[in-house]
Amino acid sequence: MQYRWIIAPPEELNGGAISWSEICGSECIARLLLRKGFHSLEEVENFLRPRLSSLIDPFLLPQMHAAVSRIFAALDSQERIVLFGDYDVDGVTSLALLNEMLRAYGCTPELFLPLRMGEGYGLSRESVERCLEQHRPQLLIALDCGTSSVTEIADLKKRGVDVIVLDHHEPKSALPECVAIVNPKIDADSPFHYLCSVGIVFKLCHALLKTRPLTDFDLKSKLDLVALGTVADIVPLRGENRVLVQRGAIEIARTSRIGLRKLMQVAGVRVPILPEDIGYRIGPRLNAAGRLSTAEKSLRLLLTQEESEAAVLAAELDQQNRERQEVEQEIFDAAIERIDGHFDAARDAAIVAGARGWHPGVLGIVASRIVRKYHRPAIVIGFDENGIGKGSGRSIEGLDLVEALNRCTDSLDNFGGHEMAAGLAVHEGNFDLFAKAFRNAARELLSDEALQPCLRLDHELAFTEIDVDFLRWHEMLQPFGNGNPQPLFLAREVEPVAPPRVMNEKHLLFRLRQGDRHRRAVYFNGAPNQLPPAPWDVAFRIRADEYGGETLVAMHIEAVRAAEPM
Repeated sequence: MQYRWIIAPPEELNGGAISWSEICGSECIARLLLRKGFHSLEEVENFLRPRLSSLIDPFLLPQMHAAVSRIFAALDSQERIVLFGDYDVDGVTSLALLNEMLRAYGCTPELFLPLRMGEGYGLSRESVERCLEQHRPQLLIALDCGTSSVTEIADLKKRGVDVIVLDHHEPKSALPECVAIVNPKIDADSPFHYLCSVGIVFKLCHALLKTRPLTDFDLKSKLDLVALGTVADIVPLRGENRVLVQRGAIEIARTSRIGLRKLMQVAGVRVPILPEDIGYRIGPRLNAAGRLSTAEKSLRLLLTQEESEAAVLAAELDQQNRERQEVEQEIFDAAIERIDGHFDAARDAAIVAGARGWHPGVLGIVASRIVRKYHRPAIVIGFDENGIGKGSGRSIEGLDLVEALNRCTDSLDNFGGHEMAAGLAVHEGNFDLFAKAFRNAARELLSDEALQPCLRLDHELAFTEIDVDFLRWHEMLQPFGNGNPQPLFLAREVEPVAPPRVMNEKHLLFRLRQGDRHRRAVYFNGAPNQLPPAPWDVAFRIRADEYGGETLVAMHIEAVRAAEPM
């Protein structure tokens, strides 16, 4: 794809409510902070130095009082409590965290995970029946699901089961009638819309402890679970999520969880822990079990206190992740073959692909890869032998998937999710009708500009400006991720000192020169790209690199083009 390079215009730093020179000596860092829309010096300080003391009262979440009251009533009456989770990282970490909290209060809740293949997502009829048969709950707490389960929760109520929902998915027109729905998205004015489910469970735990303190329970040490679920679910790293992930990364680095330590070993993760370590190494391995079979192994790994069991589970999850990658690659290759046969970039504002036998557990990852390849919202659907289809969708900036799917209800059996990711069910006979409806919805909702892939550059940075002091300020902008992307810089008129060295047949290692300054740089997956004649403009990111006990500035190239006049 041909990307348009767009560099952010330089803003006026002086004359506003904030004196940037008092905060930072780097004009580049000051501009990056300015664009975040802070209104006061205090807001800037809270961003640069996240503190747990800044967390907002958990009782400001919708229906939190009702949830806390019912949980304590169940604890005091020694009722049978079942925690009903989901099979992704957010669901599993939510389950693990609330389990440890309730156990600290002397309760032993039953833990239940639905089967992706046989039962589908959330409170499906099949999973609810199995749960009732196995555990006979008096109080069922649905984690990372339940907001749209109107019929299923009504049925549970008829059968004498009280339900609390802790969830972050978008509500539909009707909400289930239950004890409490602790979901910030049911309240348009809630300040917590960015939280994922494990963040909401953390807030519940905080509310429980505020109501009935436990002197020997350290909630801060559980932030390892919160960081895992928050990063893996790709929710925005702003507001309290930023605090939870920043502190959670510290807790992961020193975690007492034997299973997590073993998983970090097999994944090659070393301290300091960055969101990319969670997103690309730890998270996929925790997700692998739930994608191909059941998420039970991931849950056991997070909860086990046996070193031998932890080692076995970590190895099994690592192997399942390799199997997941193979299945994913097969489906991706098959999907690309179908798409390339009829995709027209000038005509199609979205992509829908489907076939029999495609494993539903990896379709979301395949959809993400299709989005990156074509810069189009993508839905990927796998049909079983009965023509029942389960699909996953991923979006691009500018298209709310839930809004788009709302325009396709005539051809869908069911759907749910949020702005950038969604799941759906559709019958094979309605596939063509749905594909046309979704492409039309995307065309209506997306502007031509949104369909043009862009490389958005944050600041022009000369080699002379890149030093360890600049790196220190850059690292204070961490954690990077959705809602707080890592800055992308532009260096102009750059030349290679010598031809690049090829690593592992796919990466390029450069020694670059700008004026009289030299820098080493790596261009990951850059070997297949045709490099233009020098001099170049280079889009790059920086990061800390430890070498021989010394902190160095590593330069990672994102794109190269022939140098253009300013």
